[in-house]
Amino acid sequence: MTAGDLTSLEYLPRLPSDRSVGIGCIGAGFIMADCHLVAYRQAGFRPVAIASRDLDRAQAVAQRHQIARAYADYRELLRDPEVAVVDIAVPPDVQLQVIRDIVGHADHIRGVLAQKPLGMNYAEACQIVRLCRDAGITLAVNQNMRYDQSVRACKSLLQRGDLGEPVLATIDMRAIPHWMPWQERLGWVTLRIMSIHHLDTLRFWFGDPVRVFASVRPDPRTRFTHHDGICLYILEYASGLRAMGCDDVWAGPAQEGAAADLGIRYRIEGTTGMARGTIGWPSYPERTPSTLDFTTTASPQWHQPRWQEVWFPDAFVGPMAQLLCALEDRSVPEISGDDNLQTMALVDACYRSATEHRAIELAEILESNHS
Repeated sequence: MTAGDLTSLEYLPRLPSDRSVGIGCIGAGFIMADCHLVAYRQAGFRPVAIASRDLDRAQAVAQRHQIARAYADYRELLRDPEVAVVDIAVPPDVQLQVIRDIVGHADHIRGVLAQKPLGMNYAEACQIVRLCRDAGITLAVNQNMRYDQSVRACKSLLQRGDLGEPVLATIDMRAIPHWMPWQERLGWVTLRIMSIHHLDTLRFWFGDPVRVFASVRPDPRTRFTHHDGICLYILEYASGLRAMGCDDVWAGPAQEGAAADLGIRYRIEGTTGMARGTIGWPSYPERTPSTLDFTTTASPQWHQPRWQEVWFPDAFVGPMAQLLCALEDRSVPEISGDDNLQTMALVDACYRSATEHRAIELAEILESNHS
């Protein structure tokens, strides 16, 4: 980091000592081919097999990333004795069945990195967590925004106490994502796809809120039927902290001919300091590092630490690294399945709030699955 920081902030993930663990990759689309596998090679991890329904695609990705074996059926990959960890990149309505098949191979498969969202809803995510727990398989969830360098540096600030007690936090996204084909059949746009990143980041920074109020409307650009286009939400914490998000995937008629104003910005105000930052992802494939600026009552100028790493693809080292570290240490992953259930419950609470036009306590979702 540069001299803009007072002392070093922790903005990179811890890496395992043993990077030779065999990783089997299910899915060969963009997120696997251009993010996961690029990051894994940078970190020295060891993908040994990849599977896709499109064997030609699997073979092309295997050749590109020097992966020894490609399979047309992921169940063949699960029988591969070199696969000790499975990295899943499939649509959420497929993931539960994939997990059901994985747990039948617990004799040699020790860990799973599941894609977010962990399931179609909180209840399905609970099933996935139980399946892995009962099989003795360590489950982690690929909530990769936690490993964006700015998000982690800001967490470090909060842990050090530089900002004091958090009072107000905001995340404002004005970006136009590329939607995935499976979203049309599920009727999802933003809450489970984009907002889940921001809701999980707010949990990473501040813990679990008591309740959430959400309001949504369709995105005028997206043609398939959906409700959760443009999403606004307010999280209420027992401490008095309020956190709010605006996830605007419309972002004005930029694709229809108007000038564009795109980006993701966040801001945290605390009793002794303030932080503001940007997330570089909307500029992908241009390498645009996220940023963090902060000021405190003890050091009232703006400090501006900077780095060269970017979220896409560099931060994708983090989710796999924390799973490999957990297996190595016999500990719980930083983004364990159990932890991620709280994020899934928060997303479900947003959907219920938007439907019922009222604030929803997180406990309502958690208790509904155990009633």
